[in-house]
Amino acid sequence: MGKGRVEAFSDGVIAIIITIMVLELKVPEGYDLAALRPVVPVFCAYVLSFIYVGIYWNNHHHVFHAVQTVNGKVLWANLHLLFWLSLLPVVTHWVGRNNLAAWPTAMYGIVLFMSAIAYFILTRALISQHGRDSALAKALGSDFKGKVSVVIYLTGIGLAFVVPWASAALYALAAVWWFVPDRRIEHVLET
Repeated sequence: MGKGRVEAFSDGVIAIIITIMVLELKVPEGYDLAALRPVVPVFCAYVLSFIYVGIYWNNHHHVFHAVQTVNGKVLWANLHLLFWLSLLPVVTHWVGRNNLAAWPTAMYGIVLFMSAIAYFILTRALISQHGRDSALAKALGSDFKGKVSVVIYLTGIGLAFVVPWASAALYALAAVWWFVPDRRIEHVLET
């Protein structure tokens, strides 16, 4: 079956995720800059989550650009990814409202970890359908970046109970690393 509906549905869900996250931002109480102080942690969590959603949207777009069709396994793998991404607004607000408390920070990392695992499953389902010699398989290669990210998230989850700010720094580091566009798929498709 064609991939168009999967792409359109995923784009819609991702747009809703971003909308929910921004709606959780509250108007500051007051009229001076000091009124911003209470909303800074929530805003910082929002910025990081917005970047993550953008990274997944960008990579999702690239992956589906490299394939022609989808099957039932791909549909379920895609829904699995969207499920974990849909939890980002909840953990974003939780971690922001609780100033990097241990459990919210760990849960934020768990959602990032599970999103990464779900993305890996999605790419493997697509490679399974299109073959190990497909453009997507060649572009993803060993997926070093994805594997290291999983280790970063797991380390961040553990650190959340010891040094929560270091945990958040690791999550931000992984986002910065992924923020640099991954040109593997574009490069393979151009050749």
